[in-house]
Amino acid sequence: MIWINFPAYALAALVAWSLALAMNRLSRVRGNTLIANGLVGVGLAVMATFVVTLWLSLDRPPIRTLGETRLWYSIFLAGIGFVIYLRWRHKWFLEYSLGMAGLFLLVNLAHPETYDKTLMPALQSPWFVPHVVVYIFAYALLAGSSLVAIKGIWENRLGRFQPSTLALADNLVYVGFAFLTFGLLFGALWAKEAWGHYWTWDPKETWAFLTWIAYLLYIHHRHHKPAEHRLHLWLLGLSFVVLLVAWFGVNYLPTAQYSVHTYTN
Repeated sequence: MIWINFPAYALAALVAWSLALAMNRLSRVRGNTLIANGLVGVGLAVMATFVVTLWLSLDRPPIRTLGETRLWYSIFLAGIGFVIYLRWRHKWFLEYSLGMAGLFLLVNLAHPETYDKTLMPALQSPWFVPHVVVYIFAYALLAGSSLVAIKGIWENRLGRFQPSTLALADNLVYVGFAFLTFGLLFGALWAKEAWGHYWTWDPKETWAFLTWIAYLLYIHHRHHKPAEHRLHLWLLGLSFVVLLVAWFGVNYLPTAQYSVHTYTN
């Protein structure tokens, strides 16, 4: 498996998800719903097959570069949206999830990266895979909660806010926060093994901790002030901004050039 095979897999997944969304709009017919669900599963299976095959080809986990993490993110987003749809029947959430998953695949098509077998010593740790995969899954869940927050803010402006909107956000945040916590713990164990310290206040570590604090603040405020839904929605949105800085933005900070978490240069 080499990167040149990726377009065929990506296009197959995009076609399957696009057909699923189109048929989901015609879901008054039961057969259409079943076929649409099957197409979502086909797209997920295609991308999962590519990631597994790429892993075997590279002889290392494909989670070193941003391009590689986008592959995982697209799978997790589509999977989370599919589960949410099956559980609560939120079509709009499925459409968002598949749309964002497709967008990440298109970004990888437009900006392919070099996939080689090189893996620096710091990444040759048993904590590397669980740390990164858990974090990507947490980010996918929390990205979903941010979309729910945007929907809730819009509903609130129109005077049509529904408590079920925030309830869905809560479910995503609680699970996402749990995985975020495990990601921090796995990262600390990895850092101890790789660099001899559990925590060094590296820029990436600092912003990861700030992300954890932001969502913890939301959970606490949601518990103690359940009626202040407008503030809760804005807290969710701002927390996701902090998350984006931790994931992407920190790479552009001047101090990032000295970060021990820079692996791709």
